[in-house]
Amino acid sequence: MARSLPTVATRVSDTLIARGHHGVILTQTKPTHTAEEAAQALGVDVGAIAKSLVFLLDDDPVLLLVSGAHQVDLARTGQRLQGALTRAPVTMVREVTGQPIGGVAPVGHPTNLSTYVDNALSRHRELWAAGGHPNTVFRTSFTELVRITAGLAIDVD
Repeated sequence: MARSLPTVATRVSDTLIARGHHGVILTQTKPTHTAEEAAQALGVDVGAIAKSLVFLLDDDPVLLLVSGAHQVDLARTGQRLQGALTRAPVTMVREVTGQPIGGVAPVGHPTNLSTYVDNALSRHRELWAAGGHPNTVFRTSFTELVRITAGLAIDVD
């Protein structure tokens, strides 16, 4: 029996479709709250998981889509973005994305977030990103991810 997607994941799917993506979101039976869990559930390299992380660039929230194999170097990435980069508080992440931690998607947010995409993701032909709710994912590519998010490709490490 097919299960319907949570409302937030449906919003992500609708946004994907509006931006020219197929909009298919998969629900995983195993937990996918972390990049490692998602990679294991999907049988892919952790570097092919696009983590959606919200930071503050000076005082403005921004979204960084980061390879699951990377941690963001706050000082160097902030310097590349010409500001001070700090982690956003959990309450702000929820507010600006409308999505829970562990399920934040690259799209489908109530506000437009400036988005930066980790160049390391380009090393993988196929990428997976959260679908707006824990245990939901969708498949994409680096080029498509940059396009659907209107993101700017940068180095984050």
